[in-house]
Amino acid sequence: MSTQAMTTAEYVQHHLNHLTLGLKTFSFGSNGFWTMNLDTVLISLFMGLLIVALMRLVAVRATAGVPGKLQNFVEIVIAFVQKSVTDTFHGNSKLIAPLALTIFAWVFMMNVMDLLPIDVLPRTLELVGFEHFKSVPTADPNMAFAMSLSVFGLIIFYNCRMKGWSLVKEICTQPFGIYLLPINVFFRLIEEFVKPLSLALRLFGNMFAGELIFILIALLPWWSQWLPGGVWSIFHILIITLQAFIFMILTIVYLSMAHDSH
Repeated sequence: MSTQAMTTAEYVQHHLNHLTLGLKTFSFGSNGFWTMNLDTVLISLFMGLLIVALMRLVAVRATAGVPGKLQNFVEIVIAFVQKSVTDTFHGNSKLIAPLALTIFAWVFMMNVMDLLPIDVLPRTLELVGFEHFKSVPTADPNMAFAMSLSVFGLIIFYNCRMKGWSLVKEICTQPFGIYLLPINVFFRLIEEFVKPLSLALRLFGNMFAGELIFILIALLPWWSQWLPGGVWSIFHILIITLQAFIFMILTIVYLSMAHDSH
């Protein structure tokens, strides 16, 4: 479908639809609950493999002398993440720093897809028969919630591992004492379930809004797209970096809280 053949609403809707995979066949619509957003899976997997390959390349070529530009950049990122973990995490775990680095790099790389011209991948894939394709995985709530629920699982695991039976006492007695046990449990449930919601909705909301603005800019006449598109792209670079950092730092904070006891 060409842009000229669509109304404004159709063009926006066209770019908000996913390439989906149902139980039996490819589909450009909805197959119900058991439908996978194939574009989200493919782009996120590609970005993950790209990060692994890049880190492997740097590790193999690492030198103790004057580092190259790529090694220097990776070392700066690793040092930045390590400092964030050291300043924020109060426990002792070999998992937290690698996890934080993975989250920061992966979320950032998926967010970077939002800087591609809005029609590049969809138009290219239309040539081979795929009508819909969204290129920003983090603008898909399924991806954002999958990552946040994975972190939530780690929060529960570390709470149980580090606190043991004292976790039960903590839930029942904090913050108001044992005599207000139902209120304590209610507040604790709210506190815990807000964590994955805050992680997922913040990332999804910001990236979806940024993607929608790019779609609206693409609806402007071609001669007027350059200024608003360029300004928004520069501003959006800060947003995609900030969202990756926020997701990482909140993960560190939540896991640090799981290690702490009152």
